[in-house]
Amino acid sequence: MSLPPSSQQINLLYFGHLVEILGRESEYLFLPLTVKDIRALMAHLARRGEHWQTVFASPPPNLNITVNKQFAEPDTPIKGGDEIAFVAFSMA
Repeated sequence: MSLPPSSQQINLLYFGHLVEILGRESEYLFLPLTVKDIRALMAHLARRGEHWQTVFASPPPNLNITVNKQFAEPDTPIKGGDEIAFVAFSMA
């Protein structure tokens, strides 16, 4: 008998000014199963500190988010295997 997974893998993509600010275009991330929506994911990313907190703790109004290429809101559910993109062309 195998144990249930304790994490879920997602694919994160960053576009626009986020690439410069965060220093990456994409990453695979293993999330705790307690992270069930975009809001929880952003709180999880903000805990990385510095620029991550700037972007995700109080996101700019022009931050666009997609889950599997569909526009998403903070309460949009996420699950393992999802592709989540964050897009911002100005952080003002």
